[in-house]
Amino acid sequence: MNSGRLFLIPVPLGPTAVAAVLPQQVVTCARGLGHFVAENARSARAFLKLLPPDRPLQQISIQELNDHTPPSALPALLTPLLAGNDVGLISEAGCPAVADPGATLVALAQQQGVQVVPLVGPSSILLALMGSGLSGQSFAFHGYLPSAPREREKRLRELEKESRQGQRTQIFIETPYRNQQMFESLLKACVPETRVCIATDLTLDSEQIRTRPVSAWRRQAQPKLNRRPTVFLLQA
Repeated sequence: MNSGRLFLIPVPLGPTAVAAVLPQQVVTCARGLGHFVAENARSARAFLKLLPPDRPLQQISIQELNDHTPPSALPALLTPLLAGNDVGLISEAGCPAVADPGATLVALAQQQGVQVVPLVGPSSILLALMGSGLSGQSFAFHGYLPSAPREREKRLRELEKESRQGQRTQIFIETPYRNQQMFESLLKACVPETRVCIATDLTLDSEQIRTRPVSAWRRQAQPKLNRRPTVFLLQA
């Protein structure tokens, strides 16, 4: 029996209409699937209700894959695929397998010869880069930086140095409730000439993408970032 396909299905970045951020092809694909792997089953069901699916939610299998999933549980997630069923992989927000535990399932699917099909949708990382005005020719995404202030500032200085040497845009994120501390660390650690972009609430009505030199950020009122999904970028 041929294996099914693993569809990588993006989801909205926040409370916005599905049709505003997802192509019809993606919506049609997700509606027809009976098996999903998701970071959180509850939010996955909420996403599916918005489509809505072609069958009752009670008939749709949703298995969880998150930071608490042990490696020993991964092979079982492939069972529907190896039985010939198509499966959708979805994240909490944006594109699955990018800064997302779903990457481990994609790797295992590749090892098993399962066809992996990435679908088009919103990526906060790429949207932030596109709107920043910083280098899109050379960039690196670093995920989460250290949470302790001293280690965080040290890492920011390292990224700033790497950016200066390679003319590379550095991209990173933070847990929303620590956004304000991250911004304060950026202003403290970086030199006045370094350009910093704050990309907040991407694709939402409250979206803001602002790029300023550190010197300019220091002179103006700080943006209110607490508990708002934000991507940080810098280029020295």
